[in-house]
Amino acid sequence: MTLLTLVGLGPLLAPHPPDRTVGPPWASPDGSTPLGTDALGRDVLSRVLAGGTGLLSLALVAALAAVLLGTAAGLWSGWAGGGAARRVAWVGDLLLAVPAPVLALVLATALSGASAVVTASVMAGAPLTARVVADEVAVLRRGGWVRAAVERGERAPAVLLREILPALRGLATADAGLRLVTALQLAAALSVLGLGPQPPAPDWALMLREGLPGTALNPAALLAPALALALCAWVLGAASRSAGRTGGAR
Repeated sequence: MTLLTLVGLGPLLAPHPPDRTVGPPWASPDGSTPLGTDALGRDVLSRVLAGGTGLLSLALVAALAAVLLGTAAGLWSGWAGGGAARRVAWVGDLLLAVPAPVLALVLATALSGASAVVTASVMAGAPLTARVVADEVAVLRRGGWVRAAVERGERAPAVLLREILPALRGLATADAGLRLVTALQLAAALSVLGLGPQPPAPDWALMLREGLPGTALNPAALLAPALALALCAWVLGAASRSAGRTGGAR
């Protein structure tokens, strides 16, 4: 949550407008520009502070869509079992046959970069979520409290929503973190390839592409967004692992 808040407030903390020229191109760090400037003389620090909002927002939307669809499919197949579970597994295997980055690149030829990221994240992430949720539901449905609810005459949707879904909270949180990291990586990859936000938009991945030619003149223009991306992915991954351990302990 702290990371999301910091990234969200980043544009407000930027000392300069991220698209304004404040000095000569590739200037070294100084008092007014602690990370120097980029190819157009824009403040690197301001662009780093403003560059994560759009990227992380897109990853959040993509991860949420993947988790919601995957959880719904997993609840249904895990409860129904038999042929339903086999059909969901077959569709998942079919979607997972194509690596997510390749899928995103193919989709980007027909869709916008944002739509390609969301669609690829859903197609690559939802089947994995569905498998994990279905396996857990198959175990939980044998629990005494679930069988008691069934004996009381509660219908399957009510049992799934009231009894089983709350027990999946830790698992769903951990899985959402993994989907978020994957979506962030896909969004960054498309941006680096020029299929995401276009200049002069501040975007960490786009900054990697823009900062590469001036690495020898101002390394911070390349290293700062790279470190921001790596730190963001590491924090999200660590949070998902922590949520998984907490959910498992419960």
